[in-house]
Amino acid sequence: MIDVLNELMPHELTQHVFQTVDSARPGSIAELFTEDATMVFGNADPLVGREAITAGIQGFFATINGLQHRIINDWHIGTDTGADTIAETEVTYHRLDDKYVSVPVVSIWHTRDDGLITDYRVFFDLTPVYAP
Repeated sequence: MIDVLNELMPHELTQHVFQTVDSARPGSIAELFTEDATMVFGNADPLVGREAITAGIQGFFATINGLQHRIINDWHIGTDTGADTIAETEVTYHRLDDKYVSVPVVSIWHTRDDGLITDYRVFFDLTPVYAP
């Protein structure tokens, strides 16, 4: 996996991250992260480590039937310790009541030189996803 991540151009890496998330396979998603990575959803407590990230993702996926990201913009900033990505997306959620709702989402993550994510933050309002 790491060799593949190293070969991707920044926008391709963004696409790869969201394609992996959209696959709804928590184990595959967790492979994008370092063992000690941190993930934060909105104002929730941070998930620290692959095991916690996997459990958090599994819990979230249990509340929806699926999701699909559409990348609107992505920006990449190289640093001495890796790279930072900011991605503006529209995410369509397939709710458990079989309805679909789209919300704007911004994700920010930092990758090491090997392409693995060390810190991932998602900013969104999920109220429409769970509204009656």
